[in-house]
Amino acid sequence: CVPASASVPQRSLPALPQPELPVQPRIQPISLDDADAPTRELFDRIPPPMRTMNVFRTFANHPDLMGAWLGFGAYLLRSSTLEPRLRELVVLRVGWQCRSPYEWGQHVIIGRKSGVLDADLQRLTQGPDAERWSVAEAAALRATDELIERHTLGDATWADLTAHFTTQQILDLIFLVGQYQLVAGALNALRVERDDGLDANALPFTIPAE
Repeated sequence: CVPASASVPQRSLPALPQPELPVQPRIQPISLDDADAPTRELFDRIPPPMRTMNVFRTFANHPDLMGAWLGFGAYLLRSSTLEPRLRELVVLRVGWQCRSPYEWGQHVIIGRKSGVLDADLQRLTQGPDAERWSVAEAAALRATDELIERHTLGDATWADLTAHFTTQQILDLIFLVGQYQLVAGALNALRVERDDGLDANALPFTIPAE
């Protein structure tokens, strides 16, 4: 889903901070054809277009862990109290700050379907003080950065959050940041390979060579 607004030229976006090279998978993704019955049942919980993604096929090497994680992730991605656009802005900022090309790339696609524009992608590389965020968006992105950098929220940031979000939304925001820090760390540590279609021509940042 490409936004109707004009695209930002690829060269106008700064390069994503790159993880350790070379990018080779440390754990091979499982083959869905070779998965046992309990593991296939886990994949039945994932929307069909996403079942072949390397993130899920890698995590499926530990079915018990994956099963516990899927419910939490599904809630945050599809059922939380945050508006989809804000949710994706936060996830993308986490992906950027955590130097995770896989997370950033996948959520560029999801974000565009949720109202994130190419101009937003540019601003996300600049952070919460970039121009043209709404006051609520800037507050959420500032909280995202603080949670990543300090693992807590300052009083001023907390006051900004309570001025614009409900208690439930603040909790969802905090857990969303934690979830995607966890996922970014796992993707980077395991060196999960990009899925087909996520290449340098499709994404607005430099991707490490494989």
